[in-house]
Amino acid sequence: MDIDIAVFYTSLVAVVLMILVGLFVSKKKWIDGRTNKVIINLLLNVAWPCALLLSFPSGYSPAHLENFLWGAGGGFLILVTVILVSRLLFRKKRHPHNYFEYQFAFIFNNASFLGFPLVSAIYGQDGLVPYSGFIIIFNLALFGYGVALFRQNFSIKELAKTFLNPNVIAVLLGFTMFLSSFELPKVGEDTVRYLGALMTPMSLLCIGFMLSRVKIRQIFKQKILVLTCLAQLILDPLITFLVLKLIGAPLLVIQILVLIQALPTATSLGLFAEKYRSKSRSSVNQASELVALSTIMSAVTLPIILWIMFSFLGL
Repeated sequence: MDIDIAVFYTSLVAVVLMILVGLFVSKKKWIDGRTNKVIINLLLNVAWPCALLLSFPSGYSPAHLENFLWGAGGGFLILVTVILVSRLLFRKKRHPHNYFEYQFAFIFNNASFLGFPLVSAIYGQDGLVPYSGFIIIFNLALFGYGVALFRQNFSIKELAKTFLNPNVIAVLLGFTMFLSSFELPKVGEDTVRYLGALMTPMSLLCIGFMLSRVKIRQIFKQKILVLTCLAQLILDPLITFLVLKLIGAPLLVIQILVLIQALPTATSLGLFAEKYRSKSRSSVNQASELVALSTIMSAVTLPIILWIMFSFLGL
């Protein structure tokens, strides 16, 4: 699938501008921390599931089915590899107090709040098919292994609950509708589409709000945070490219998953820290700093990685 580079970077600039609007809104105090949490909950439980539900084409296609399976299978291999690398880079002996945060930051990126808007804008519905396959695996890992990192224990019961995550259910339901060529009634489809349309602007406003609460100069002085973010922003897309090339994945799947893995650390890092480590303000603060620093640094690393991807790797 050939991509118009001008369209690609125009979409990227539009995303950045919406994040800046979120920063401006926060500075004006039109959004506070409580409002931001409410918006995030609505996005994760309503807008994103609706967007994912309609991410599949209305009619069955063997080519789309193949891309969906490549997205899921490739995502599984990528996440397993990245988890193993994170355990080597950020060992408990070296970082006894915050190793789980560094591992989480390295493994999980902003595939939801940034990934969906970018893939949707640049690749359209064709791109959302492998993205949906990947996001099933991503959510299972996020709410399974990701939660286990913060709780520092693994529970099969907790992992089973991830299948009840609204986003996983939405993708599975959308996949079933795709296989059966079932279409929602017009009024139902319009309702779901309008709710899903909230995903892109509101998620980017939330990222802008988060950036407004961080003291930029201070976090750049923390060497471990800078190194963690550099490792995540550079090694993740490289690992993704090598894994997908090794298994012979289609060009479209490689493009999309490399793009996703080049995105900054997931905003859920801060949410998980707030939920599971609320008694430790230093842990919560550092989690927010990791997310903010990774997001800021990605403004430099992401265009470079995409330039290399298109100019030298033949993607």
